[in-house]
Amino acid sequence: MAAEAREFSGLLRHAERVVKLSWPLDFARKIWLSGHAAILVANGPGPKLAAEAVEIAKGRAELTGLVSTGFCGALDPALKLSDIFVATEIVACSKQNEPKPSRDRKGAPIETLASARASVTEDRKYQTGALLSTDHVAVTAREKSELHKTTGARAIEMEAAGVAAQAQQNNLPFYCIRVITDTAAESLPLDFNKFRDANGRFSRSKIIFAALRRPALFPRLLSFDKRCKNAAQALGDFLADTRF
Repeated sequence: MAAEAREFSGLLRHAERVVKLSWPLDFARKIWLSGHAAILVANGPGPKLAAEAVEIAKGRAELTGLVSTGFCGALDPALKLSDIFVATEIVACSKQNEPKPSRDRKGAPIETLASARASVTEDRKYQTGALLSTDHVAVTAREKSELHKTTGARAIEMEAAGVAAQAQQNNLPFYCIRVITDTAAESLPLDFNKFRDANGRFSRSKIIFAALRRPALFPRLLSFDKRCKNAAQALGDFLADTRF
């Protein structure tokens, strides 16, 4: 489960066979890796759309586990671009988009929605830790720093909480494997939260229009797109060598 099809581009390059699925989702494919079948689905950003995608998938296929994957942003300055991040706990957000505390004063976890359990067949390096799952994009370096301090999470994304909740409800194993596309020290070129439609999906036409009004943003947006492509490749290579 990812937010966008492009997050699967690196993994699809490893597929032995790909079958398009006519499901009411933005993207749905069945692939085979080393003789094993997997279903890839994407339905847009945020926990609501992610949960809807799981509901649709489990109504059309027998699922043995759920994997939340795709891009994420760094909250911990130690994380670098294209680092693979395997979440050991998911820190959810309240309805007011305020992160719930992940630890008490003694450092013990307060809320753990899921633990990722994955063994890698090759000697690939990856980072681990708590992942903050929100329904908004952390845009500025200042916001990332505050979230890192208040939640203890090392990275942030938008779908894992929705997928984890579905996994718990359906008694399915849950895994979360992500890749870093922006560091803790940098701010994004645009506030992408302003360009979501009524369903929560990002409006590419609005993003392009905003960039046209500020031509100086184009180099930064193109650079960000390139790093996303590199991150997707790194993520695909990792997932192709991972057994759950």
